[in-house]
Amino acid sequence: MATETPCRIGVTGGIGSGKSTVAEFFVRKGIVVIDTDDLAHALTGPGGAAMPALRAAFGDRYVTAEGALDRVRMRQLAFSDDKARHRLEAILHPMIGDAARAASYAAESPYVIVVVPLLFESGSWRERFRRTLVVDCPEEEQVRRVIARSGLKAVEVLAIMARQVSRAERLRLADDVIDNSSGLHVLEQRVDELDLAYRKLCAGDLGL
Repeated sequence: MATETPCRIGVTGGIGSGKSTVAEFFVRKGIVVIDTDDLAHALTGPGGAAMPALRAAFGDRYVTAEGALDRVRMRQLAFSDDKARHRLEAILHPMIGDAARAASYAAESPYVIVVVPLLFESGSWRERFRRTLVVDCPEEEQVRRVIARSGLKAVEVLAIMARQVSRAERLRLADDVIDNSSGLHVLEQRVDELDLAYRKLCAGDLGL
């Protein structure tokens, strides 16, 4: 296990922007990718470390028969009740942060990609990264992609987007941007460019 502080790159973007596709291209370059959504699913799955606190905070009606978080019911509650959402985040976010930190220290990689969908919405994340990379595409494309993959209605997708920082604000805060509206070949080329830049940055050549 590595003992020195790992060089972490934070990847974010609006729902449907293509974060997972970009992450897969980095994996193909031999880079370790830590997805905080995956960590959250592990924490809230059957026997997950977050489940005792979630059960105590929200009650049995938000827990499935298998002992996992009822994500559909919890999503409905979080969207309708800001206090409940903050309570949920207060439980999950520190645990996700700890899990991501531990995984990054264990990684054998020139740098580590950490995918955080709400990176800019959750203030404590930004300070953990050497660079922040935003995956971007037009908002109408986001809506189309999410409807196609999830079956959500447009109004539901727009409601999710409304709880995220605006596209303009994400682009303003980003250190680097990948435009994911021009096809996979262009996307892969941009990942290749950034991979080389991040390897140099994290090896001590601060040319970025």
